[in-house]
Amino acid sequence: MFKKEIVLIAFIAFSCSKTNVFNEDIKVVDTPSVKCTNGFAGQYACNDYDLLVHFSLEELGLTGPNASVNDCWGWTDPNSGREYALIGTNEGVTFIEVSNPQEAVVLGTLKTRTENSAWRDIKVNNSVAYIVSEAKGHGLQSFNLKKLTNITETPVLFEADSEYTIFGSAHNITINTNSNFAYVVGAKTLDGESFFYEGGPHFIDISSPFAPVDAGGYAKSAYSHDAQVIDYKGPDLDYIDKEIFIGSNENEITIIDVTDKKNPQKISSITYPFIGYTHQGWFTENLRFFLVGDELDERDFGVNSRTIIFDFTDLDNPKFHFEYEGPTPAIDHNGYVKGNLFYLANYTAGVRILDIADIENKNISEIGFFDTFPKNNSTYFDGVWSVYPYFNSGNIIVSDFSNGFFLIRKSNT
Repeated sequence: MFKKEIVLIAFIAFSCSKTNVFNEDIKVVDTPSVKCTNGFAGQYACNDYDLLVHFSLEELGLTGPNASVNDCWGWTDPNSGREYALIGTNEGVTFIEVSNPQEAVVLGTLKTRTENSAWRDIKVNNSVAYIVSEAKGHGLQSFNLKKLTNITETPVLFEADSEYTIFGSAHNITINTNSNFAYVVGAKTLDGESFFYEGGPHFIDISSPFAPVDAGGYAKSAYSHDAQVIDYKGPDLDYIDKEIFIGSNENEITIIDVTDKKNPQKISSITYPFIGYTHQGWFTENLRFFLVGDELDERDFGVNSRTIIFDFTDLDNPKFHFEYEGPTPAIDHNGYVKGNLFYLANYTAGVRILDIADIENKNISEIGFFDTFPKNNSTYFDGVWSVYPYFNSGNIIVSDFSNGFFLIRKSNT
């Protein structure tokens, strides 16, 4: 979320759970899945996606006046295949087992390292969660997710396994799970008075999970709000097997070769018409196209939800490909690609699922949605913050700023 524009909205209470998961014993969701029928799953507008689980802010243990949910991610236990949701909140990170949606349970929370903040981001590498926050002096928390597999009483107040405090606050973190490097972006110094590496990526070696090592950074591309980092195996033969950083940098997309951490090199950058705030982007799986969301263009230019698609066939010369415009004026936020589908967190319009199979021919179509925010589809900051579509089960995590945690699934699967 664009920091300067956040508006705290009182949450709308609704829950599919009839039990309080914060009792001493583990409680389970005892309400059946709510099918998407005639365009609704309960009070939630939908198209071809069913509601499996919902926990309100209160059921997540959030009761303060500024209670809110932000980022989300997921983890699958490599030994058992059990699935867990990691939900960022203004108070920390809440962990939910969702292996069997009908027995979903809040396991506990890792509290923020310093103070509360509406911005928190989580990524996972080798069964360890790495957490940053806009909270002053927060640094990087590391948490061993294997602790979640033996919980007998809930909720648990967890502690971090390590804390890395070279920097203070940060807006985001991305991880290249192939190289075991984390990239913290939008970071500030411990005193909060200036940006760390000008807000550009700070490189952290996490090959030893609970002993992160400072590996430098890159300060020449200005502030990065979000990023994706990959071992490149795409169409540009000049960069095969290089480690490539793609930063969403407020007013442009920047591509950097970060293979040599001591000597990172900018490859190129690209802008686009009607820039509001270049927020976040994600590659198609063939690494040819890059889908970008702008968080302020709907507000500033009166357009509907807009996804900007770039052709990255030549990383030295990226090109604008086309724009997709959604059906509502709701603000787009985080979006992730899985196969030929693009899962877009679309704030007040919920999660929108887009078919990108024919993206080369400039064709994108919406094939489903689940709207966790029944109030409206207006252009303001509330509703779905993020989505995690990568569980093998097909279940999808959704985090809603004021309505809490949702687990959804494509109908009839």
